[in-house]
Amino acid sequence: MEPVLADPVAERARLLDDLATSYRLFAALRWGELGDGHITCRDTEQPDHMWLLRYRVPFERAQPSDMVLVAPDGSAIDQDGRPARINNTAYHIHHPIHEARPDVTAAAHVHTAWGTPFAAERRMIEPITQESTLFFEDHALFDDEEVQILSCDGGKRIAVALGECRAVILANHGLLTVGSSPADAIGWFVLMERVAEVQMKARHGLPVSAEAARASRDDIAFSDYGWDLFNWAIRRHLKVP
Repeated sequence: MEPVLADPVAERARLLDDLATSYRLFAALRWGELGDGHITCRDTEQPDHMWLLRYRVPFERAQPSDMVLVAPDGSAIDQDGRPARINNTAYHIHHPIHEARPDVTAAAHVHTAWGTPFAAERRMIEPITQESTLFFEDHALFDDEEVQILSCDGGKRIAVALGECRAVILANHGLLTVGSSPADAIGWFVLMERVAEVQMKARHGLPVSAEAARASRDDIAFSDYGWDLFNWAIRRHLKVP
């Protein structure tokens, strides 16, 4: 079970450590090599603020101290209180999601080898494998031509498309997942990328019934499943004990 600390300062430190680890995991998977992605985490004491990697820090070098605090107006400060530069698109996409979904602590988006081409087909995930059933009735499609989100208006439309789901496919763009922590969101993102790969390779895959998909999803997707996947991934790719 994912540990949640009662003290907000200690919990913030734990979440920022996982946030930095999440960026390094993306790098280990060769995602975001050109800075094309972002992961955010809601602050523990100011829930309308979020943490984000400082602009131009390569993902593989991300440390908790590289995270900057982003205010609702998009301004950011580093952990010494100095103004900081951020990826503005991250703010445009993530802030409206955090605002619309108080249950969401973290959100993740990055351009990937399979998720982006799958998103270019503007279709939903079909339950053609066990793993794909975990997204059955729990993902959405943002079917819009705004592939570069220029303002929070675009992010608000993404938040509307996401609804109460854990993931959304951004048409012609890529994948985005949300979760109760950075680890949770990242675990689901890694799984969604694998599912997108199968969707692209199994061009004639036949879906199971809705009843079978729900049964599989409800049996496998326990509350800490994303966190569990995250820990498998960092042990494999980052050699974390």
